[in-house]
Amino acid sequence: MSGRLLVIAAGGTGGHMFPAQALAEEMLARGWRVKLSTDERGARYAGGFPDAVEREIVASATFARGGGLARAAVPLKILAGVASAAQAMRRDRPAAVVGFGGYPSIPALAAAWLLRLPRMIHEQNGVLGRVNEVFARRVPVVACGTWPAVLPAGVEGKPVGNPVRQVVQERAGAPYIPPGDYPLSLTVFGGSQGARILSDVVPEAVCALPEALRARLRVSQQARPEDLDRVRAAYEAAGVQADVRDFFDDIPARLAECQLAIARAGASSIADITVIGRPAILVPFAAAAADHQTANARALVEAGGAILIPESRLDAEGLAAQIAAILGDPGTAIKMAHSALAAGHPDAAPRLAALVESIAGTG
Repeated sequence: MSGRLLVIAAGGTGGHMFPAQALAEEMLARGWRVKLSTDERGARYAGGFPDAVEREIVASATFARGGGLARAAVPLKILAGVASAAQAMRRDRPAAVVGFGGYPSIPALAAAWLLRLPRMIHEQNGVLGRVNEVFARRVPVVACGTWPAVLPAGVEGKPVGNPVRQVVQERAGAPYIPPGDYPLSLTVFGGSQGARILSDVVPEAVCALPEALRARLRVSQQARPEDLDRVRAAYEAAGVQADVRDFFDDIPARLAECQLAIARAGASSIADITVIGRPAILVPFAAAAADHQTANARALVEAGGAILIPESRLDAEGLAAQIAAILGDPGTAIKMAHSALAAGHPDAAPRLAALVESIAGTG
């Protein structure tokens, strides 16, 4: 095979896999070969990766799941994964290894460290995840998707932004149609796995909107599988046109078409919202480690592109008031859309790719 090899280590959720996919797309365009190292769970989120990306499934595990026996087996599974990854890297030596976090990234990163291969990590959030925190002192540089980021003492961080997939990049800066006296679109999503609280509160808030606004609204809402029926029923009872699914594979298109987004404050969600440029109401996940979703949202909120509502203060009445304030005032909506776009980093993938090529050239 021709071309230098990049091994991308990622897994867990779409929050890790989407920026990894964006880097894979960029590196393929630069003539590199790309291999994705993940576990069985991470592979479920790899459907959007280009066919040219080789998939390597390695064993990994976490202490956060399972009972006593499962936890006792975690070190053995990880060691087996590290051995497998190291063997593969000896057969086909990577020019660089990049980790995006999540426990499925442990084997490839550990193998790269043991073999002294050029390596780095990309942290999407404003606070390092557990795996990236472990490896932060074992790589020469940490590429940061959110800036400023909280980093361990002595660790160098490089702000690059969060890379977005090509399907998002194709809609970067799509013209915003402000709210008016015509059908309006509201897009609601809670990350790749959905959010129960949005299923609990958003339909009730939409139903509480003034009739003139509610009658013009079309809702696209992601909900967990167990919540689908009740969310659909709530909208149907209120006469609101709604498309409710457990996963949307066309979120970029729905964002481009909407007048307002309501979302969790995951790093990839914020990256998509800002690169496309849409007003947003953000509800950070309260149980996120070190409250990193609030840290993710800070820059966008301060720029005027989003309104932040903590989970503890989210209720239908307050949310309805915020929705009405944005969709009832075209000037406010336009200003938020422009502010969101200005806060985006559409060049994050090329910037991260340049950093990869830099470490590969000096490793």
